[in-house]
Amino acid sequence: MSNQRQQKPTLTGQRFKTRKRDEKERFDPSQFQESIVQGLNQTGTDLEAVAKFLDASGAKLDYRRYAETLFDILVAGGMLAPGGTLSDDMTCTEFCLFKAQEDMETMQAYAQVFNKLIRRYKYLEKGFEEEIKKLLLFLKGFTESERNKLAMLTGILLANGNISASILSSLFNENLVKEGVSPCFAVKLFKSWLSEKDINSVAASLRKVGMDNRLMELFPANKRSCEHFSKYFTDAGLKEISDFARNQQSIGARKELQKELEDLMSCGEPLKDIIAYVREEIKKNNISEQTMIGLIWSSVMSSVEWNKKEELVTEQAIKHLKQYSPLLKAFTSQGLSELTLLLKIQEYCYDNIHFMKAFQKIVVLLYKADVLSEEAILKWYNEAHQAKGKSVFLEQMKKFVEWLKNAEEESESEEEDAD
Repeated sequence: MSNQRQQKPTLTGQRFKTRKRDEKERFDPSQFQESIVQGLNQTGTDLEAVAKFLDASGAKLDYRRYAETLFDILVAGGMLAPGGTLSDDMTCTEFCLFKAQEDMETMQAYAQVFNKLIRRYKYLEKGFEEEIKKLLLFLKGFTESERNKLAMLTGILLANGNISASILSSLFNENLVKEGVSPCFAVKLFKSWLSEKDINSVAASLRKVGMDNRLMELFPANKRSCEHFSKYFTDAGLKEISDFARNQQSIGARKELQKELEDLMSCGEPLKDIIAYVREEIKKNNISEQTMIGLIWSSVMSSVEWNKKEELVTEQAIKHLKQYSPLLKAFTSQGLSELTLLLKIQEYCYDNIHFMKAFQKIVVLLYKADVLSEEAILKWYNEAHQAKGKSVFLEQMKKFVEWLKNAEEESESEEEDAD
């Protein structure tokens, strides 16, 4: 053992060759660009051949390292300098998205090229999304035709699910917004997207990444109103986007209103003050009584910590609702509002299992408090109820409904006797 130890070579003066994988290769996209440009020049306008060339080149060229260069070339014909201009010192190609024909058919064919490339080399997915975000920030450096093509392509890619709607955040860039580039680009993009998918699909994609409430940011602060947005997009032939944004703003206003109501109730504000506040909001935001009674019900039920025991929660609910019945009564002046409230109660008791047995007691309390009329209760029972927990709630209401019907018959016969 000791002999072996002595025979070990010393490290002094020895030169070690660095393993290949540890070598830091200098970032030099010029050779990569040469190879891609040469291939695109050979394939020309045949996009099927382009897709095949890109598929095969991935085995020889470092797509992972030069992803940005690759996408720059496919879109603009060469590497882009900051701001969106082409780098002068590099060879460029005429066979790219920006030099292609400005029509949907050509843009769909280009979308297929990108789709095939990313499906083949999955690791390019993130880089491609980052590229689109960057290109949107460079919009001022592109010609109108180039912007149009990019907008059409982006709309198709969004429709196909190749990229996330989060890329739209680039359009909220202050300079693009100030110069009116963002809304103009958004119009082309949404037209392209809606030619592939319906508004529900577009809305779902926007909601998924929280873009549904940010569309107003396409305009400068002094023009960031629902009216301006609506007029701009309606005039551009995109009433669906205009209606969607209006609806989103309305939902946002309702959420704020509900939160404000919950705060007022938690602070113990007098009911007359809360009623006055709600009336003012109805007038100001043009909210229907049916919508408002739904908001009030949600606020009333959210403003308290409920007992987890089924036998105690009913008693707690009755006491709580008795206190707020004047507020509910103030906004059930129409039969439709009463029916809306009944459906909200049904939904709440079904969704909150501890309230399943409380439904009938809540309805009876609100009937006695003149919030719900017998007409509304009978209509709900006979035809207007929801499917949620239907059998349980109808069974609970059976005796009370019979009592209501008998009382109605008695009052009718008394009226006849009086005649």
